[in-house]
Amino acid sequence: MAGKNRERRSRIKQGVRKKISGTTERPRLSVFRSNTGIYAQIIDDVKGVTLAAASVNDLGKKTGLTMENSRNVGKKIAERALASGISDIVFDRNGYLYHGNVKALAEGAREGGLKF
Repeated sequence: MAGKNRERRSRIKQGVRKKISGTTERPRLSVFRSNTGIYAQIIDDVKGVTLAAASVNDLGKKTGLTMENSRNVGKKIAERALASGISDIVFDRNGYLYHGNVKALAEGAREGGLKF
């Protein structure tokens, strides 16, 4: 069963990535969600480099996948992006549904000052 789900997620992710690409002017904010945490990267696809990254592990002792932690990761990635001079991004939900923790991360990033 895990193989079937993995293939399905891969197809969904490929469909999203066909339409979304990060440029130097508007890099891509990519989200990865696991059972234990949430991770975010700002990627310039033209150069193929990660410009900023944040995860639940950066928050300190408060680890785990919760709505509050997801929002804080969004604020942390926004803070790091603004320090790098990035304010406009393209949001890549990576095939995940836009609700719950993914939505909380996006709202946290918007609160932090990112525009998408």
